[in-house]
Amino acid sequence: MSKDIILTGDRPTGNLHIGHYVGSLRRRVELQNSGKYESFIMIADAQALTDNADNPQKVHENVLQVALDYLAVGIDPAKSTIFIQSEIAELTELTFYYMNLVTVARLQRNPTVKTEIAQKERFRDGTPVGFFTYPISQAADITAFNATIVPVGEDQLPMIEQTQEIVHKFNSLYGETLTMPKASVPELSAAGRLPGIDGNSKMGKSLNNAIYLNDSADEIAAKIKTMFTDPTHLRVEDPGHTENNPVFIYLSVFAKPEHFAEFLPEYKNYGELAAHYERGGLGDVKVKKFLNDVLQSTLAPIRARREEFAKDPAAVMEMLRAGTARARAVAAATTARVKKAMGLNYFE
Repeated sequence: MSKDIILTGDRPTGNLHIGHYVGSLRRRVELQNSGKYESFIMIADAQALTDNADNPQKVHENVLQVALDYLAVGIDPAKSTIFIQSEIAELTELTFYYMNLVTVARLQRNPTVKTEIAQKERFRDGTPVGFFTYPISQAADITAFNATIVPVGEDQLPMIEQTQEIVHKFNSLYGETLTMPKASVPELSAAGRLPGIDGNSKMGKSLNNAIYLNDSADEIAAKIKTMFTDPTHLRVEDPGHTENNPVFIYLSVFAKPEHFAEFLPEYKNYGELAAHYERGGLGDVKVKKFLNDVLQSTLAPIRARREEFAKDPAAVMEMLRAGTARARAVAAATTARVKKAMGLNYFE
């Protein structure tokens, strides 16, 4: 019985943060180590250029940084294929063929594209075609590696639906050629998207409201001290709200029983802590101190591994070269099947 194939990836526009960790990275490591899946993990530099074409150096420099983050959280190049998107020309070729299967009106209706375009202030002069059509490029990425499972946040589900439509249309026109993927979303809803430390519903590099995997202990502590909590919780004795409170959302995701036993033994679990805050008598300072202890404990080993890998950047780039070569062989085989199905195999 063949293994399910997983495709995931990240845009190299900056270091990865704890939102990436709980939303995808942690799960990738679990799936990788289960031995039940074949994983392809893409550094999506070509996609990053769709809204960074004027700053390619930023993308170039961050390829290594994202690779270091991958290795730091436990992604193992012996178990997962890590590759650079732009080094696989077949992905661009597949995108070109798939463009004929999607209408402009369909792309305009894609909720994810609409939302992201609205958030891009740099698009005041118009949306680049590359950004507008990146759902088609994602379909090429997914199908090139015959992915059966694509782990995504709920906000990315429309992208997978777009890919499924392309696969269905292609197979209907040219015969069963492409593998139909399905989305996999985080089981814990809070992990689907961590809010920013400022209370913004989105944590992001451009919003300057993230805690990064490579932040120092002092940087983490300083960010937690400034975190948004419950604006109505003015005094310790006041009842507080844990819903939509970033500090408690983070604790619901990161705090484990062993953290309570070590750092806050008067509470057995998150439920007891949250109940005390909600009835009053628990201050934000104490809760933030506990969150700091929890995140320091979680991120310290990740940061240490990252620092170790960063000592030999040439070895990391060689790992990427080898992974990209493996990935390109798979993408080339898929592209050959696609071209044969479309009757573009003139010289066979």
